[in-house]
Amino acid sequence: MEKDIFVYDTTLRDGTQGEEVTLSAEDKMRIARKLDDFGVHYIEGGWPGSNPKDERFFEMAKQVDFKNARLTSFSCTRHANIRPEEDKNIRALLKTETDTVTIFGKSWDLHATRILGVSLDENLLMIEDSVAYLKKQGRQVIFDAEHFFDGYKNNPEYALKAISAAEVGGADFIVLCDTNGGSMPHEVGAIMKQVNRRCQTKLGIHTHNDCGLALANSLVSVQEGASMVQGTINGYGERCGNVDLISVVGNLHFKLGAQCVFEKSVGQLTELSRFVSEVANIPPRNQRPFVGKSAFAHKGGVHVSAVAKLPEAYEHISPEQVGNRRRVLVSDLSGKSNIDFKSCEMGIKLGGNGYGSEDIVREIKRLEDEGYQFDAAEGSLELLIKKVTGQFKEPFSLESLRVTTEKDRDQCSSSQATIKIAVGDEYEITAAEGEGPVNALDNALRKALTKFFPEINEMALVDFKVRVIDGGGATAAKVRVQIESRDTREIWSTIGVSENVIEASWQALVDSVQYKLLKDSGPS
Repeated sequence: MEKDIFVYDTTLRDGTQGEEVTLSAEDKMRIARKLDDFGVHYIEGGWPGSNPKDERFFEMAKQVDFKNARLTSFSCTRHANIRPEEDKNIRALLKTETDTVTIFGKSWDLHATRILGVSLDENLLMIEDSVAYLKKQGRQVIFDAEHFFDGYKNNPEYALKAISAAEVGGADFIVLCDTNGGSMPHEVGAIMKQVNRRCQTKLGIHTHNDCGLALANSLVSVQEGASMVQGTINGYGERCGNVDLISVVGNLHFKLGAQCVFEKSVGQLTELSRFVSEVANIPPRNQRPFVGKSAFAHKGGVHVSAVAKLPEAYEHISPEQVGNRRRVLVSDLSGKSNIDFKSCEMGIKLGGNGYGSEDIVREIKRLEDEGYQFDAAEGSLELLIKKVTGQFKEPFSLESLRVTTEKDRDQCSSSQATIKIAVGDEYEITAAEGEGPVNALDNALRKALTKFFPEINEMALVDFKVRVIDGGGATAAKVRVQIESRDTREIWSTIGVSENVIEASWQALVDSVQYKLLKDSGPS
């Protein structure tokens, strides 16, 4: 398939209807600029008149020169029994001064009569009048036929009349919407084919993911004649979300051979996905196709052995093509190939001191049987490999520690930690307070070590997770603590396991500091 597909992004409007997705006007502008640089064709900025934030965004946008994308404002058709020029939504659209406007109207007879409470004929007039009036104002008009597929399945004649009204009004695009996200690909494909035969206007597709089929429905629509795909970055949106434009672009480019964004932009898909996640303050999903952290992660020994020889044996594209990277994980499922690959990646030489990858695999499997999970803690993994092979000497050791927590009747609590460590022939005893026992322990350890290793002041603890490994033991169950730390150069994860959460936390904290010292010391 060699055809141009218009990419229409609605992250700033439809995406913000998703649970936990909130964007300020400034956030929306940051994302809009990024989307413009990326090369999407349309950026739907919001619904003017519905809230002050969107009004402020469109006022800000008047000062911005979008180089590649057409900024679009969104609203509905006129209300019943009034003229378009008197409708407050239509007036708000025009006030944004965007060259392109998108309006939605009802194409399902159920919505016209039972939701809007208007006659079927009045609903058609609302569509035609609104499109025609906006065209007379010099706007490019995109008409979203809301609930089109459900409407077509219920009353195909009326659904077709609805989009015919938009066509008569002069719409530049008519977008068929699977608003409830409940249509099957074979239904969407067949209906799109029928509409494409009868409609002269360019068609688009807008899908939701309630059945997990938004991507499939979008791609089959393109195959049956749609020349526009609407969606959101990372699939944000109401209920189960909209179609993920990251996956849309990836599949259009690599699988269908369609031209949809700049060639160079395809290699920035991972960066775009993570940028929007960061601005939206939503953690990236590791399993996201093409761009997720796990998209090119290999864990099984057989897989890793094959990938080391020929990556395409287990990868449908090269991760670098979308700005991602290959990762080899190490766990109890690992084989010799995983360790060889991972050690090479870390710059660790194996075979010295009588130790090889088989010994490391054996030790990892033993520890994972006890509850460790090294595929999520690569800092601890690198330390383990170097310790097993004698390539790392621990820079300090614990002599003793004590942690106490007090709580008074005013519900205030405080924690103190006292530790004694040895660094070579010297000993250091230090006490520190913290907001909790682990924070106190972290503060005490840093305080004790700063004298010997001032570089740990660059470190910061950014995440702390505790998981009960076996709930059958109740409060005596074994727990796994995972810590994420960072300095000015990188982020790393470490792990600890014990029946005692303080002991597990200590293990993870020590690994975190030791990893920092290992990296700063340079090659072994």
